[in-house]
Parts: sequence; C-alpha cells; structure tokens
Amino acid sequence: MLERSDAPAPWIERFVKVMGRFVPDAVTAAVGMMVLLAAAALLVGNTVAQTAEAYYRGLWMLLPFTMQMSLIIVLSSVLGASPLFRRLILAVARLPKTPNQVVILSVLIAGTCAYAYWGLGIALSPIIAVYFAREAERKGIPVDFLFLLGVVLGANALWQFGLSASAPLLVATPGHFLEKTIGVIPLSRTIWSPAAIVLEMGYAVAVMVVGCWAMPKRCRQVSEFPAAERIVDPPAAEGAGEHTWSEKLERSYFVTPAICVALVVWLWVHFGVKGLSLDINSLNTFLLLGCFLLHRTVFRFTGALQKAIVAAWPVIVMYHIYAGVAGLIQFTTTGEKLAGVVASVSSPLTFPLLTAFIGAVFSIFIPSSGGQWAIQGFVTVRAAQEVGFSIPGSLLAMSVGDHVGNLTSPFWYVIVAGIAQVDFRNFFGYGLLFAVLWFVLGVLAFTFLPC
Repeated sequence: MLERSDAPAPWIERFVKVMGRFVPDAVTAAVGMMVLLAAAALLVGNTVAQTAEAYYRGLWMLLPFTMQMSLIIVLSSVLGASPLFRRLILAVARLPKTPNQVVILSVLIAGTCAYAYWGLGIALSPIIAVYFAREAERKGIPVDFLFLLGVVLGANALWQFGLSASAPLLVATPGHFLEKTIGVIPLSRTIWSPAAIVLEMGYAVAVMVVGCWAMPKRCRQVSEFPAAERIVDPPAAEGAGEHTWSEKLERSYFVTPAICVALVVWLWVHFGVKGLSLDINSLNTFLLLGCFLLHRTVFRFTGALQKAIVAAWPVIVMYHIYAGVAGLIQFTTTGEKLAGVVASVSSPLTFPLLTAFIGAVFSIFIPSSGGQWAIQGFVTVRAAQEVGFSIPGSLLAMSVGDHVGNLTSPFWYVIVAGIAQVDFRNFFGYGLLFAVLWFVLGVLAFTFLPC
C-alpha cells in the first residue's frame, strides 16, 4: 500500500469500518422499512385491512418506472463501454500528477456526467474511479480506490438540479398533476434559479476540497480489487475468422443506421410534432441512439449489453419491494400525518430545513425524486402556502432531502458496487460524509438565496 504523510487523522477510516459492519444490505433494509411503515400505519389509526390494501396497491405500481430506470442504468453502462468513452476517460486519467489533481478531475467528469443525466453519473462514475485509480497506481500517486469511489458517488448529487431533475421537469410540463394548484413552473425558477446554481457550484467545490483533504493515509490500490480492474479492460477483438452470413450482418456497419434513423424519427415526432418536453422516455431514446452510434455495429452493442445488464439487478427487484413500502405511505394516512406535523411547526426560516429533513426520510422509502414529489408534493405545497414560502423553493428543498436519502440508503451503493465489482460496505461510510455536506449546503442555499 502507498502512504500519504499529509493525510488527516484516521477517525474517518474508523467511522467507515463501523458503518460497514452495521449497515444491512439493500433487501434487508427494505424489509425493515416495510415492517416499520406497516407498524406506523397501524399506530396512526389505519386498520389492518387498510394497511394490507395499501401494500397491495403499492407492490406493483412501479412496473413501467422500473423498466425505465433499468434502461437508464443499462444503456448508460453500454455507453460507458464504448471505445470513444474509454479513450476520452483514459486520456484525462493520464493527466494528473498529484492525488489532489486525481480527485479534482474525477469529480469534474463524474459531476458533469451526473448533471447531464443522472443515469450517466451512476453508471459511469465507477468506471471513472477505476480508470483514475489505475493510472494513479501506475504513476505511483497515492490514491485510495475505495475512497475515490465514494468521492465520485458524492459528486452525483449534482444531478438533483441538473438536466434530468425529475421533479423540476415534471412541474415544468403542462398537465402535471398539481397544475391547478401551482400552475406550470419554468426551469428558470427551479434548476436555473440563483439558489440552485450557487448550490451546484458550491457543492462541487466542497466535494473536491473534502476529497483532497480526507484521502486515507494508507491507500488501497485498485490492483487489490482484480474484478474492479477488469471492468475497464479493452473488449476482445472480434476476430478475422470465417463467419456465417448472419454473423457478418451483425458485424456490418449497414444495420445500425436503420435503427438510428428510426430513433431520430421518434425524437422528431416527440419534440417537433407533438411538442412534448424532455422526459424519461426521450432521455432513454437519446441514450439508445448514442449507444448505437458509438458502438457502430450490432455485435459490439449486444456484447456490451450482455455485460451491462448485470448492473440493473437491484432495480429490477428492489423497486417493487420499495413500491410496496411506498404504498404504505401513499395509500394510508402515515405520509400526510408526518408532513402535517412538519408544516405545523414550520416558519419561512425553518421550512427549508424541515422540508429537506422530511424529504430525506421519505426518499429512503421512495426510490425516485419524481415519485417522491408525486406522493409528497401536495402536502409540501399546502404547507409552503400556509407558512408563506415559495413553491419552487419548497420543491428544491425537498430535492435536497431526496439526495440525502440516496446517500444514506444502501440501494444506490449496491448498484455502484455492482458495476465496480466491490462490496458496497467498503465505501458506504464515505458517502455519509457527503450526505451531511449536501444537506448543510442545500438548507443554507434555499433558506437565504432567491429561487
């Protein structure tokens, strides 16, 4: 192991080890949440039959959304496996000459990917961490691979007010479910408001500073994790042997243009003919188009797809377990009572803090910012109106809490760890540090800055 003489006290490492020992896996955590929410529903006055009905209604209500999220993760991973992406990341990963430069450049790239599309951030950040850690090891630069993985995961919070921000996109779309109450809110008042822009920039800088300062003294190199190192190995050559007519067809450059033209037509109809806005389906269409363009042949695309599909297993199963839990919140009085308590003790000064806090609690149970707004939105809006707080500010404060939940629940760690081929418990504690950082900066931004 390489060592750094200027590293901070080892309390961070002790904290990470303790969290790794006690945090349960995502399935166990979800089952625990289900039991707690069922008990809470009964305690606030729901009958056993009402609680059972709520769970029944919730269990399979995210089937379409689950497929959309699975496609985001899989297609983002396929995009990351393209030769062009590998060459670009490798070129940038060779630039740093110090540990601080490794942290700063990896945060910039991972944060930019997340801002452009949250799925890109989740799927590509582990690959970015491996590339940078491997090049650092080759040069003898002391960089801890697991810590760097936690840092780039922390940088993914930037998607909350990026181009794929679920709740802001939802309320900017005519016909959304709260239009009669709050109207259509343009993006200029949400993700492009002064408060959101300052938060994004300030948090990015803060992640870099913490990442540079808290790098462990004894650095675990990426070569100690052979499975992780193999994920960035170049794909095997296709070979020049004899191929059947069908094999030649899937390796030719004449098939992919047809599907690319079809996807472009779909996008033209969506945006040009129907005049619809950016949504999950259109984002996935852009991703699929990019995958075919960058891989160029069906053979390369399907080869990358077979490897990428493994990364989506937590979403395929876990979203339905979470959906059952979300049903207990949405279809009983539990969620309303919890939000009502917060509204009753709020003032314009404390509202962002309390909204972010309750958003963090809700996000542990609800695996989607848009889904969380659908469940929590009406109560949040009513509470904001009662205390005289801005509607866009209440939405953004809830989104701060949403990502605190993302950084404190094992769910997303399991997906990132699956891509990186490591145990999520080994870097879970690092993510909690960035959860605290995001929460504090987010509350300050939406309490004192305009939006």
